[in-house]
Amino acid sequence: MRPMRRLSLASLLLVSPSVLAAGPAAPGYAQAEAWAEKEARPDHYVPLNLLDGRDTTAWCAEGEKPAHVFIGFKEPVTLDEVRVYTGDGTSRDAFKANGRVRKFTLTSVDASRSVTVQDKRGLQAVPLSQPLFGARFILEVADRFPGTKEDAPVCLTDVVLYSGGKPLNGPALATRYKYDARVAPLVGTWFGGHEGAPERFLSFFVDGTWRFSLEPLETPEPTTVVSGTYTVSGNRVTLDIPKKGKVSARFERTPAGEGPKAAAALSLDGTLPEEWGSSFRSQP
Repeated sequence: MRPMRRLSLASLLLVSPSVLAAGPAAPGYAQAEAWAEKEARPDHYVPLNLLDGRDTTAWCAEGEKPAHVFIGFKEPVTLDEVRVYTGDGTSRDAFKANGRVRKFTLTSVDASRSVTVQDKRGLQAVPLSQPLFGARFILEVADRFPGTKEDAPVCLTDVVLYSGGKPLNGPALATRYKYDARVAPLVGTWFGGHEGAPERFLSFFVDGTWRFSLEPLETPEPTTVVSGTYTVSGNRVTLDIPKKGKVSARFERTPAGEGPKAAAALSLDGTLPEEWGSSFRSQP
Protein backbone atom coordinates (compact mmCIF):
# COMPACT_ATOMS: atom_id res chain seq x y z
CA MET A 1 0.00 0.00 0.00
CA ARG A 2 1.29 3.44 -0.90
CA PRO A 3 1.96 5.68 2.13
CA MET A 4 -0.41 8.59 2.65
CA ARG A 5 0.97 11.99 1.72
CA ARG A 6 1.40 14.18 4.77
CA LEU A 7 -0.43 17.48 5.07
CA SER A 8 1.13 20.62 6.44
CA LEU A 9 -0.27 21.51 9.87
CA ALA A 10 -0.87 25.04 8.63
CA SER A 11 -2.99 23.71 5.77
CA LEU A 12 -5.14 21.71 8.16
CA LEU A 13 -5.64 24.66 10.46
CA LEU A 14 -6.33 27.24 7.78
CA VAL A 15 -8.22 25.22 5.18
CA SER A 16 -11.05 23.14 6.59
CA PRO A 17 -12.46 20.66 4.02
CA SER A 18 -16.00 21.22 5.30
CA VAL A 19 -15.64 24.95 4.72
CA LEU A 20 -14.15 24.30 1.29
CA ALA A 21 -17.07 22.14 0.25
CA ALA A 22 -19.49 24.95 1.06
CA GLY A 23 -17.54 27.60 -0.82
CA PRO A 24 -17.79 28.84 -4.41
CA ALA A 25 -16.43 26.89 -7.37
CA ALA A 26 -12.83 25.68 -7.16
CA PRO A 27 -10.12 26.60 -9.69
CA GLY A 28 -10.42 24.55 -12.86
CA TYR A 29 -6.74 24.66 -13.79
CA ALA A 30 -3.30 26.16 -13.17
CA GLN A 31 -1.01 26.01 -16.17
CA ALA A 32 2.10 27.61 -17.67
CA GLU A 33 4.24 27.26 -20.75
CA ALA A 34 7.31 26.25 -18.74
CA TRP A 35 8.39 25.11 -15.29
CA ALA A 36 11.46 23.46 -13.73
CA GLU A 37 12.21 19.92 -14.95
CA LYS A 38 9.24 20.05 -17.35
CA GLU A 39 10.88 17.77 -19.90
CA ALA A 40 12.52 15.27 -17.54
CA ARG A 41 9.92 15.10 -14.72
CA PRO A 42 6.86 17.11 -15.80
CA ASP A 43 4.81 16.22 -12.71
CA HIS A 44 7.51 17.25 -10.20
CA TYR A 45 7.12 21.05 -10.18
CA VAL A 46 3.94 21.42 -12.25
CA PRO A 47 1.81 24.58 -11.64
CA LEU A 48 -1.11 22.44 -10.42
CA ASN A 49 0.93 21.85 -7.25
CA LEU A 50 0.12 25.42 -6.24
CA LEU A 51 -3.53 24.50 -5.72
CA ASP A 52 -3.37 21.24 -3.73
CA GLY A 53 -2.72 22.73 -0.27
CA ARG A 54 -0.01 20.16 0.51
CA ASP A 55 3.59 20.74 1.57
CA THR A 56 4.70 17.54 -0.17
CA THR A 57 4.52 19.29 -3.56
CA ALA A 58 5.70 22.63 -4.93
CA TRP A 59 5.79 24.70 -8.12
CA CYS A 60 9.23 25.84 -9.26
CA ALA A 61 10.27 27.77 -12.36
CA GLU A 62 13.59 28.83 -13.80
CA GLY A 63 14.95 32.13 -15.10
CA GLU A 64 14.98 35.74 -13.97
CA LYS A 65 11.46 36.14 -15.31
CA PRO A 66 9.68 32.80 -14.83
CA ALA A 67 6.82 31.88 -17.12
CA HIS A 68 3.49 33.24 -15.91
CA VAL A 69 1.02 30.86 -14.27
CA PHE A 70 -2.60 31.05 -15.45
CA ILE A 71 -5.30 30.07 -12.95
CA GLY A 72 -8.77 29.60 -14.38
CA PHE A 73 -12.31 29.11 -13.08
CA LYS A 74 -15.49 27.95 -14.80
CA GLU A 75 -17.33 31.08 -13.65
CA PRO A 76 -16.12 34.47 -12.37
CA VAL A 77 -15.17 34.66 -8.70
CA THR A 78 -14.20 37.46 -6.32
CA LEU A 79 -10.86 36.99 -4.54
CA ASP A 80 -10.28 38.93 -1.34
CA GLU A 81 -7.42 37.01 0.33
CA VAL A 82 -4.64 34.58 -0.52
CA ARG A 83 -2.73 32.27 1.80
CA VAL A 84 0.76 31.63 0.52
CA TYR A 85 3.42 29.08 1.38
CA THR A 86 6.50 30.46 -0.34
CA GLY A 87 9.51 28.42 -1.44
CA ASP A 88 9.85 24.67 -1.84
CA GLY A 89 8.35 23.43 1.41
CA THR A 90 8.87 19.73 0.73
CA SER A 91 11.89 19.76 3.07
CA ARG A 92 14.02 22.20 5.05
CA ASP A 93 16.96 21.63 2.71
CA ALA A 94 14.86 22.27 -0.40
CA PHE A 95 13.44 25.43 1.17
CA LYS A 96 16.94 26.86 1.68
CA ALA A 97 18.43 25.62 -1.59
CA ASN A 98 15.77 26.99 -3.96
CA GLY A 99 14.62 30.56 -4.38
CA ARG A 100 11.50 31.69 -2.52
CA VAL A 101 8.96 34.08 -3.98
CA ARG A 102 8.95 37.35 -2.00
CA LYS A 103 6.39 39.19 -4.12
CA PHE A 104 4.01 38.26 -6.91
CA THR A 105 1.10 39.89 -8.72
CA LEU A 106 -2.33 38.46 -9.46
CA THR A 107 -3.91 40.04 -12.53
CA SER A 108 -7.43 39.75 -13.91
CA VAL A 109 -8.76 41.27 -17.14
CA ASP A 110 -8.81 44.82 -15.78
CA ALA A 111 -7.03 44.90 -12.40
CA SER A 112 -3.93 43.69 -10.57
CA ARG A 113 -3.01 43.11 -6.93
CA SER A 114 0.41 42.60 -5.32
CA VAL A 115 1.09 39.94 -2.70
CA THR A 116 4.22 40.16 -0.51
CA VAL A 117 5.29 37.53 2.03
CA GLN A 118 8.05 36.94 4.56
CA ASP A 119 10.92 34.49 4.12
CA LYS A 120 9.61 31.67 6.30
CA ARG A 121 7.98 28.27 6.00
CA GLY A 122 4.24 27.71 6.34
CA LEU A 123 1.13 29.45 5.06
CA GLN A 124 0.94 33.24 5.36
CA ALA A 125 -2.44 34.99 5.12
CA VAL A 126 -2.41 38.10 2.91
CA PRO A 127 -5.66 40.11 2.49
CA LEU A 128 -5.87 41.80 -0.92
CA SER A 129 -5.91 45.61 -0.84
CA GLN A 130 -9.08 45.48 -2.98
CA PRO A 131 -11.07 42.42 -4.13
CA LEU A 132 -10.11 40.99 -7.50
CA PHE A 133 -12.88 39.77 -9.82
CA GLY A 134 -12.54 37.44 -12.79
CA ALA A 135 -12.55 33.92 -14.18
CA ARG A 136 -8.88 33.85 -15.21
CA PHE A 137 -5.94 35.21 -13.23
CA ILE A 138 -2.26 35.58 -14.11
CA LEU A 139 0.32 34.94 -11.39
CA GLU A 140 3.62 36.70 -12.12
CA VAL A 141 6.71 36.56 -9.89
CA ALA A 142 7.95 40.08 -9.14
CA ASP A 143 10.71 39.48 -6.54
CA ARG A 144 12.38 36.61 -4.72
CA PHE A 145 14.56 35.56 -1.81
CA PRO A 146 17.62 33.85 -3.34
CA GLY A 147 18.39 30.20 -2.71
CA THR A 148 21.75 28.79 -1.72
CA LYS A 149 21.95 26.53 -4.78
CA GLU A 150 23.61 27.94 -7.89
CA ASP A 151 21.07 28.84 -10.60
CA ALA A 152 18.30 27.80 -8.23
CA PRO A 153 14.72 27.99 -9.51
CA VAL A 154 12.17 30.11 -7.67
CA CYS A 155 9.39 28.21 -5.91
CA LEU A 156 5.97 28.41 -4.29
CA THR A 157 4.52 25.52 -2.32
CA ASP A 158 0.88 26.65 -2.15
CA VAL A 159 -1.40 29.52 -3.10
CA VAL A 160 -4.82 29.08 -1.47
CA LEU A 161 -7.38 31.52 -2.89
CA TYR A 162 -10.15 32.88 -0.67
CA SER A 163 -13.53 34.44 -1.44
CA GLY A 164 -15.74 35.81 1.33
CA GLY A 165 -13.70 34.05 3.97
CA LYS A 166 -13.96 30.66 2.26
CA PRO A 167 -11.09 28.79 0.57
CA LEU A 168 -11.58 27.88 -3.09
CA ASN A 169 -8.84 25.23 -3.16
CA GLY A 170 -6.81 23.17 -0.73
CA PRO A 171 -6.18 19.62 0.53
CA ALA A 172 -9.81 18.48 0.19
CA LEU A 173 -9.42 18.77 -3.60
CA ALA A 174 -5.79 17.64 -3.85
CA THR A 175 -6.55 14.56 -5.95
CA ARG A 176 -8.16 16.78 -8.61
CA TYR A 177 -4.90 18.63 -9.14
CA LYS A 178 -2.68 15.71 -10.11
CA TYR A 179 -0.72 16.05 -13.34
CA ASP A 180 -2.17 14.03 -16.25
CA ALA A 181 0.08 13.89 -19.32
CA ARG A 182 -2.85 12.98 -21.58
CA VAL A 183 -4.85 16.14 -20.96
CA ALA A 184 -1.97 18.53 -20.14
CA PRO A 185 -1.66 19.81 -23.76
CA LEU A 186 -5.32 20.91 -23.72
CA VAL A 187 -5.89 22.21 -20.19
CA GLY A 188 -6.38 25.96 -19.95
CA THR A 189 -8.31 28.67 -21.79
CA TRP A 190 -7.87 29.08 -25.54
CA PHE A 191 -8.79 32.20 -27.49
CA GLY A 192 -10.07 32.63 -31.04
CA GLY A 193 -10.68 35.70 -33.17
CA HIS A 194 -8.71 38.90 -33.57
CA GLU A 195 -5.48 39.13 -31.59
CA GLY A 196 -6.06 41.34 -28.58
CA ALA A 197 -9.84 41.19 -29.06
CA PRO A 198 -10.90 37.52 -29.05
CA GLU A 199 -14.53 36.50 -29.49
CA ARG A 200 -14.26 32.74 -29.01
CA PHE A 201 -13.23 31.19 -25.67
CA LEU A 202 -12.67 27.45 -25.21
CA SER A 203 -11.60 26.15 -21.80
CA PHE A 204 -10.59 22.65 -20.75
CA PHE A 205 -10.58 21.94 -17.01
CA VAL A 206 -8.76 19.27 -15.01
CA ASP A 207 -12.02 17.67 -13.84
CA GLY A 208 -12.80 16.49 -17.39
CA THR A 209 -15.19 19.29 -18.33
CA TRP A 210 -15.02 21.99 -21.00
CA ARG A 211 -16.76 25.32 -21.66
CA PHE A 212 -17.16 27.30 -24.90
CA SER A 213 -18.49 30.84 -25.20
CA LEU A 214 -18.99 33.08 -28.21
CA GLU A 215 -18.79 36.72 -27.15
CA PRO A 216 -19.05 39.10 -30.13
CA LEU A 217 -17.61 42.53 -29.39
CA GLU A 218 -20.80 44.26 -30.52
CA THR A 219 -23.05 42.43 -28.04
CA PRO A 220 -23.12 43.08 -24.25
CA GLU A 221 -23.63 39.39 -23.40
CA PRO A 222 -22.32 36.12 -24.88
CA THR A 223 -24.51 34.80 -27.71
CA THR A 224 -23.47 31.19 -27.08
CA VAL A 225 -22.39 29.41 -23.89
CA VAL A 226 -22.17 25.61 -23.89
CA SER A 227 -20.34 23.10 -21.69
CA GLY A 228 -19.88 19.38 -21.33
CA THR A 229 -17.37 16.65 -20.63
CA TYR A 230 -14.34 15.48 -22.61
CA THR A 231 -11.91 12.58 -22.81
CA VAL A 232 -8.51 12.36 -24.46
CA SER A 233 -6.85 9.46 -26.25
CA GLY A 234 -3.55 10.13 -27.97
CA ASN A 235 -3.97 13.23 -30.13
CA ARG A 236 -7.77 13.01 -30.23
CA VAL A 237 -10.25 14.68 -27.91
CA THR A 238 -13.87 13.54 -27.67
CA LEU A 239 -16.34 16.16 -26.50
CA ASP A 240 -19.89 15.52 -25.34
CA ILE A 241 -21.67 18.51 -26.94
CA PRO A 242 -25.29 19.31 -26.00
CA LYS A 243 -27.76 18.53 -28.84
CA LYS A 244 -24.91 17.12 -30.92
CA GLY A 245 -23.65 14.16 -28.92
CA LYS A 246 -20.08 12.91 -28.82
CA VAL A 247 -17.78 14.60 -31.32
CA SER A 248 -14.18 13.53 -31.85
CA ALA A 249 -11.49 15.89 -33.13
CA ARG A 250 -7.78 15.57 -33.72
CA PHE A 251 -5.83 18.25 -31.86
CA GLU A 252 -2.38 19.68 -32.34
CA ARG A 253 -0.66 22.00 -29.89
CA THR A 254 2.22 24.17 -31.06
CA PRO A 255 4.47 25.45 -28.23
CA ALA A 256 4.87 29.17 -27.64
CA GLY A 257 7.95 30.96 -28.95
CA GLU A 258 10.14 33.40 -27.03
CA GLY A 259 8.94 36.56 -25.32
CA PRO A 260 6.21 37.44 -22.79
CA LYS A 261 3.51 37.80 -25.45
CA ALA A 262 4.35 34.61 -27.32
CA ALA A 263 1.38 32.25 -27.51
CA ALA A 264 0.96 28.54 -27.99
CA ALA A 265 -1.46 27.48 -30.74
CA LEU A 266 -4.18 24.84 -30.72
CA SER A 267 -5.85 23.46 -33.82
CA LEU A 268 -8.89 21.18 -33.80
CA ASP A 269 -9.78 19.04 -36.80
CA GLY A 270 -13.24 17.46 -36.56
CA THR A 271 -16.98 17.99 -36.98
CA LEU A 272 -17.25 20.67 -34.32
CA PRO A 273 -19.96 23.37 -34.46
CA GLU A 274 -19.10 25.89 -37.17
CA GLU A 275 -19.17 28.88 -34.82
CA TRP A 276 -16.35 27.37 -32.78
CA GLY A 277 -13.79 27.69 -35.53
CA SER A 278 -10.72 25.46 -35.51
CA SER A 279 -7.76 27.67 -34.53
CA PHE A 280 -7.06 28.95 -31.03
CA ARG A 281 -4.17 30.54 -29.14
CA SER A 282 -3.14 30.62 -25.47
CA GLN A 283 -3.04 34.43 -25.20
CA PRO A 284 -5.91 36.86 -25.85
